[in-house]
Parts: sequence; structure tokens; C-alpha cells
Amino acid sequence: MNLKSIHNIFFIGIGGIGMSAIARYFVANGKNVAGYDKTPSGIISELESLGALVHFEDTIASIPISFLNKDTTLIIYTPAIPKNHKQFNYFLSHGFSILKRSEILGKITEHTFCMAVAGTHGKTTTTAILGHIMAAVNATSFLGGIAENYNSNLILGDDKVSVVEADEFDRSFLKLSPNIACITSTDADHLDIYGDSAALEVSFNDFSTIVSDTLIVAKGLNLKGLTYAIDEDADYVASNLKIESGRYIFDVKTPTSTINNIEFHLPGRHNVMNALAALAMADVYGLSLEKVKQRLISFKGVKRRFSYRIKTDNFVLIDDYAHHPTAINAVESSVREMYPNQKVLVVFQPHLFSRTRDFIDDFASSLSNFDEVLLLDIYPARELPIEGVNSEWLLDKVTCAHKKMTKKNILAKDIKNSSSKIVVMLGAGDIGVLVNEVTETILKQ
Repeated sequence: MNLKSIHNIFFIGIGGIGMSAIARYFVANGKNVAGYDKTPSGIISELESLGALVHFEDTIASIPISFLNKDTTLIIYTPAIPKNHKQFNYFLSHGFSILKRSEILGKITEHTFCMAVAGTHGKTTTTAILGHIMAAVNATSFLGGIAENYNSNLILGDDKVSVVEADEFDRSFLKLSPNIACITSTDADHLDIYGDSAALEVSFNDFSTIVSDTLIVAKGLNLKGLTYAIDEDADYVASNLKIESGRYIFDVKTPTSTINNIEFHLPGRHNVMNALAALAMADVYGLSLEKVKQRLISFKGVKRRFSYRIKTDNFVLIDDYAHHPTAINAVESSVREMYPNQKVLVVFQPHLFSRTRDFIDDFASSLSNFDEVLLLDIYPARELPIEGVNSEWLLDKVTCAHKKMTKKNILAKDIKNSSSKIVVMLGAGDIGVLVNEVTETILKQ
């Protein structure tokens, strides 16, 4: 397919975090962009302000007439759409060119020097850090979150170097052609797709074989490549970590040199690992370590990744995307590091019935580490309910003394009634929207 001959690009699920980055890219490159999504959002409003045409009804009549020519229109869809989606089936039956998000990302980047970040945890933040570093050489970066420095999930540069978040969901990362890649973690996840953790590990191994130049992996993973770690024997090592004025200071040893006193402003040792992975990739690419150090100082983070929504002497509200037990543990560890001896309340919205079922004991263990737990109903996303799988079942397994179910309409009140002054709201569902309402309500009180 020659993308230059395509004038119109129609997205089914245009508001998704990965889809919208590609939509932004095509708008910036002069294509006519339109699409469907279930509900309005801030991301969609921004796309509309850039010129994209977006509608929210799954009808053929909603498709702009100019996008009904199969010779000049490309269809891009997310695998999260239902099989009975009317527009998707119309395009399918009428012979349109149809690609998954991962396939079009592969085509956009196949003729670039591609740097890809994979892993079940940390890939969005690592990709954003790397994208910020590589903006120094005008790379174009496709992110799975909104980078605070750019207020965008796209860092637009030229077509020589690309940075991409390589998503393991439905094995989509196998559509990429990475020159340099990193794997941050291979913890079991997406078992609704893979069936078991062994199949997931096979997929990561398959990904490692398509990396043409250099693979970089977190120390301890069963994969061959350059390794990185904190205070362990590895090719890239961060050491002498200390916290000063709310930021990390650390040194890094590379295979050929050492750089001291790197400053990094994101909390949590897991974020030092993310920064180290990005540094290693940039170093292998050939960027000077002094330039990398300079870029790391100015990185502000990713929205919904340990994002402070309220931060006063008397009350702190933190918003985070964590939706897997390992990620919840990382947030809890970061909070304890930043606020030792403080009581911490967690508000958690489980994401997917299958994930809740598959990791029920791990979720209970992670949540039990907090001082108080408020649990919302499971966010179903693409799934139908599974009998017996609900938040009450999870809550029953949580062992901390102060725990209860809550509802969206009373959540702000429940938080206000808590004696905890540190509150974290976690989850990948619509809790990301709910946190805005809770923040406003609490600030008004």
C-alpha cells in the first residue's frame, strides 16, 4: 500500500489513546481524517479542533460522503470494537482497504529508524521519556499516553527516526520493524488473549527476534540482549540513588562510560528503571550521554502516571493508570517512599472481568498493602460479565481493616470522610474521567 495515494483516512475508535496519536499524525501530514467513537472526550475535541470529523453513532449515514470511495479511503480500526459493528462490516463487505492500528503503525515506521518500547508495565512512561530525549534529533514519537511536556500523545518530528510504544495486546507489536527495542517486563497479562503466561512469553520472544540491531531488556528477563538494572550487575546500571527536594539524583554506568548526578523528577524506583531503559536506547542510537542527561532533567511525566491532581500540605490526590497488581505495587511503593509514615487510601476500579478473575489473589494482596481501600465496580470495557466475578468478591479477599465498596456518585464524600490525607485513584477505566469530578468537588469544599 502506498500511503501517499490515500487521501482519506477513517478511524473506527478514533478516541483511543493509540488511535488518536495516529489520527494526529495523518492530520499533520495533510490527510483528510474522520472517524467514529462511542463517546466524546477531551482527546476527540482536540482532534476536531485540528480538523478531524468525528461522530458518535454507528450508522452508515454518519460516514462523510467523501470517505465512501474505497479507492481513496483507508480504514483503520481498533480490535476493541465489537464484531457486529455496522460501519466496520460495511467497509469490509464493500472492499475497502482495512488495517488494524498496529498494522498502520508498522507501515508508517517501516522505512524509518524505529525505536520500540515493549513490556507489560512501564512502556508508556519509557516511550514518553525516550520520545522526549529523541526530540533532540527531531524523531516522531507515537505514545500510549499524554506526555506532559507536549500535552499530546504524538511528538511530531521528521520521518527519519520514529519512537513507538510496542503493544503486546493481540500480538500487535509483531507488526513493527524495530531497529532498537527495549522490553521492560513480561509479567502475565492479557490472558483473555493469550490463555496463559507461557504463550505471552513466547510472544515477547517472537518480538525479540524481529529487532534488527539491538535489544535491551530489564535484568532478570529470560531474553537475550543488553541488560539494565538498579544496583545490580548489568550492561547499564543506575547506582547511588538519592532523593533531594522531591527528585532523584543517580549515576549511570554504561558498557563504555559513566555519567554522574543525573536528575529525574518522577517518583518511584520503577521510574528510574524507565529512565534507565530510555537512556540505554538513546545511548545505543548514538546520542551523547550529556544530551540525554539534559533531556531527562526536563521530562515532566505522563498524564495518569502518578499525576498529582491536588498537592497541598494537608491533602494529596494522585491519579494513576495502574490496573495490574505489579503496577499497583509500584504505585504503593512510590507513595510510601514520598510520604513515609502517612496513612494512604487507595480508590481502585478493576478493569475487565477476565483480568480480575485471573489475578484475584494478586489484586487482593496489592490492595491490602494500603491503609484504606475504596473499591468501585469492575469496568467491563470490551467484555461481558462473568458469573461470580465482581468487586465484592475482590473486596472480601482484601485483608486491610478499613475497606468498603463505593459508588461514583458518593466517592468524593467517602474520600472526605476518610482520615487519610494521601489518596491514590487507580485504574484503566472511566476512573480517569471520574478523577476530574472528584478533584473539582474536593477543591470546592
